[in-house]
Amino acid sequence: MTDTRIETPLTKLVGVRHPLVQTGMGWVAGPRLVSAAADAGALGILASATMTVEQLRAAVREVKSRTDAPFGVNLRADAGDAGERVGVIVAEGVRVASFALAPSRELIARLKDAGVLVIPSIGARRHAEKVAAWGADAVVVQGGEGGGHTGSVATTVLLPQVVDAVDIPVIAAGGFFDGRGLVAALAYGAAGIAMGTRFLLTSDSTVPQAVQARYLAAAVKDITVTTKVDGLPHRMLRSELVEALERSGRVTALLKAVRHAASFRKLSGLSWPQMVRDGLAMKHGKDLSWSQVLLAANTPMLLKASMVDGRTDLGVMASGQVAGLIEDLPSCAELVDRIMTEAYGAMAALPLPAQRAHPAA
Repeated sequence: MTDTRIETPLTKLVGVRHPLVQTGMGWVAGPRLVSAAADAGALGILASATMTVEQLRAAVREVKSRTDAPFGVNLRADAGDAGERVGVIVAEGVRVASFALAPSRELIARLKDAGVLVIPSIGARRHAEKVAAWGADAVVVQGGEGGGHTGSVATTVLLPQVVDAVDIPVIAAGGFFDGRGLVAALAYGAAGIAMGTRFLLTSDSTVPQAVQARYLAAAVKDITVTTKVDGLPHRMLRSELVEALERSGRVTALLKAVRHAASFRKLSGLSWPQMVRDGLAMKHGKDLSWSQVLLAANTPMLLKASMVDGRTDLGVMASGQVAGLIEDLPSCAELVDRIMTEAYGAMAALPLPAQRAHPAA
């Protein structure tokens, strides 16, 4: 087989074979998917926000038992037990800590002192500049096409802004699923691409078949952005539940949020005071009402209903717009090999620069 590796600042930094990242999706990016992505040569990221600290420790050890390749753990920087989770990452020798929100300068320093690479996800140029100044090793830049919590600026606009603003590796996310996208991101100056929905739709994913079928059946127009789940823009598949949430009044939505908050507290092992502290952390610096903070408790349980329990009627299905373009369920190994082969083909098909005409004699 032809060697299709492309060396970039990301592959050199992390030690992976290919400039591809499998993102840390709650209830989706567990040990099986992460180890399969890592074995395929990508950087697999374990999602920890829906785990207790001890569940995280067990999951990290399971990934290590499945693969010797580098992998990472995604953390919530504003969680009350973030320090304990960092302790697990350091003690277990995890290569990368990724964050959905910018970690503090102190948290970055603690991780870097222990030899852990820090790669936050950001959605604005100023956030990239801030974490780069604090010592982040790389950043994931997610444009509005990405699934889950998202912004309004397209990747094609946000990515070159960030590449020009920082001198650390930039990983492009939002709208990527194939080798052509990888080549486009590299042309913008990115060091690689990160994909969530594309890895969710693999045979190594633990997402129930009925849920994967809904994704595969979706057209681009079937993917929407709503603020009704937790008060923040959230990209997901349009479904009966989403339609119902859009029609719900404030009182009905708040009552649902209370019930889901109680369910998540029991599942996660968090106490009410811990949940309140996390809510305060979410509220800090953001224009969120307390109703919106409480509504955020909807997200873990509504995602679990679909991604774990297979209830497409009761759960939300976070999704990037690329779901409308994906039609199959390859293994992670098949997917990575395909993307890299496509990338080489796309680069080979680029027209050569035209020969400069000789001046007239």
